[in-house]
Amino acid sequence: MGKVGSFNEHNKMIDNRVSLAASDPPDGYMIRWSYGAWVSFGNQLDVKEAKALLQFCRDHGVNFFDNGEVYAHGRAEEIMGQAIRELGWKRSDVVVSTKIFWGGQGPNDKGLSRKHIVEGTKVSLKRLDMDYVDVIYCRRPDTSTPIEETVRPMNHVIDKGWAFYWGTSEWSAQQITKAWAVAHRLDLLGPIVEQPEYSEGHDHEGAGGGSLAKKATHMVGVLAAVLEGSYNRLY
Repeated sequence: MGKVGSFNEHNKMIDNRVSLAASDPPDGYMIRWSYGAWVSFGNQLDVKEAKALLQFCRDHGVNFFDNGEVYAHGRAEEIMGQAIRELGWKRSDVVVSTKIFWGGQGPNDKGLSRKHIVEGTKVSLKRLDMDYVDVIYCRRPDTSTPIEETVRPMNHVIDKGWAFYWGTSEWSAQQITKAWAVAHRLDLLGPIVEQPEYSEGHDHEGAGGGSLAKKATHMVGVLAAVLEGSYNRLY
């Protein structure tokens, strides 16, 4: 089967969008736009095209790159890591995130148990060929695992230096509130970011109602916007 897309097509899709990032520099260290490898690396783009695309993003001011253990069954992480390595970028100049939840077909290769969080993080870092990611997300809520069983190992990952922060993706406001309550009780770090799906047909402020996370990264196809200030009310 041929490739569904090409770098030129991705280029056309993001050309106008990334110009916003270059013309509107952030107050902090991370740009307002990011590039995610969800439907591109491994499925549509190889390393050569990925390098061109990542460099295009950097040239337009984007320094945040998102990935996930499930993307292209892990191949997306391998491609992004190899592309960044071959581009010769200084690791501290970019922000890289990945997600844990679906790592394989085995009974212990999915979910948010301590076992999968620790093992999945180590495998993701190996694929990325990096010592750490800046943010690691819990890709979905795991209703079969007690929230304390998730909060503790996410902090373990941070304490080991494998990630600086942890966040959530597609969690409800109530689930994030519960995670923060557990973290507060245990004197641990709670999730610092939520990544909900965002589109004209799927627009919400945190599933279950109510804005919660201090910052949010939104999945919007090729680019994900970091919407500062939109998620700053606590309920």
